Amino acid sequence: MPNPKRKHTPHRRDCRRSANSKLDVPNSGKCPNCGVAKMSHKICAECGFYNGKLVVPKKMKKSEKSALQQQMADKQ
Repeated sequence: MPNPKRKHTPHRRDCRRSANSKLDVPNSGKCPNCGVAKMSHKICAECGFYNGKLVVPKKMKKSEKSALQQQMADKQ
């Protein structure tokens, strides 16, 4: 396999690397449930909703879960 004859200058190297920083951000929209920016056709990472339906329930700590269960019991 051929090797380079001469070392590339730092300017040439950095110009090549900087091209990747100029890429556009992929299309994103707002989650209709929580309003956080998310990629289209993907499940929202914050709330777990897709197309208005809960797909992945959000993970909670045990203390939050027990507090939520207490609130649900108090309502009934």
